[in-house]
Amino acid sequence: YPLCALAVSDERPVSTQSTWDVLLSSGIIGYFGPFTSSYRSKGTEIWIEKAAELDIPCSGANFSLNRTLGDPVEIRQWIIDGLPNDSFSIENAITKTKSRRYPLLIDPQMQGNKWIKTMESKLQIVKLTDDDFGRKFENSIQFGFPILLENVAEELDPSLEPLLLKQTFKKAGTMVVKFGDSEIEFDEKFFLYITTKLPNPHYMPELSTKVLILNFMATPEGLEDQLLGIVVARERPDLEKEKNRLIVEGAENKRQLKEIEDEILQILSSSQGNILDDESAIKALSNSKVLSNEIAEKQKIAEETEKEIGRSSETAKAHRG
Repeated sequence: YPLCALAVSDERPVSTQSTWDVLLSSGIIGYFGPFTSSYRSKGTEIWIEKAAELDIPCSGANFSLNRTLGDPVEIRQWIIDGLPNDSFSIENAITKTKSRRYPLLIDPQMQGNKWIKTMESKLQIVKLTDDDFGRKFENSIQFGFPILLENVAEELDPSLEPLLLKQTFKKAGTMVVKFGDSEIEFDEKFFLYITTKLPNPHYMPELSTKVLILNFMATPEGLEDQLLGIVVARERPDLEKEKNRLIVEGAENKRQLKEIEDEILQILSSSQGNILDDESAIKALSNSKVLSNEIAEKQKIAEETEKEIGRSSETAKAHRG
């Protein structure tokens, strides 16, 4: 215990609050995908109030799916690829990433559609009415290409069901999946996106067990967030530049902390006899402690800068409002 305490910063405790936040995030991913931003917010508030009634520690009003499960570097790349820069769209992207089911995007403004086309390389694009619909799917499944099925209505082609349910099985040592009347070799890198332009589709309840329904419809709140981001980027480009620098620096700090933790575990597992007699191990652990403290200080500065950027954004919002 003393050696672990020496190496790992005391400012990074594992808390039951974090556990509840992850549980709450799981509920949002599992149930809130089809709903609008305001409905999701109300549902989240109800769950947080229930947690308070039961004395379950959580972040309360400060809870955010984006902070709990989001990776700032990944989010930054999504925005570069064309994801609308608002909390609702980012929440949708995180939900897509964390779910095991293929996503079906309710996307009348084509915001999600454009993002997917920019983000995915080797993307195959197909519609149910295309003559080569089956051939494109078979090639994508076999060679592990992502495929975008556009403009679906309220019913999906029955041939997609084994694919949506990921009903793969082994045949002659190879993983295959049934598609139509054929059994196609299945590549694990294959990924299916489905989008619809219908603003308010009525899907059968059982469809939600086969796909992840995500509401990508533009909302007034989302458009306000997007416009605010544009205003801040133009009026205070220094803040936007600093924000991007902090994201990259934060990712590097996390990488270094992971390396420190791996090094500590390697030292503890490979040490022979009494580790207190191993001078090289003690020196390595001491160096790890110094480095982790330096990173913690950098993170403190980064958090303060992020708060300043947030205050500037709110000021811009008030002036524009």
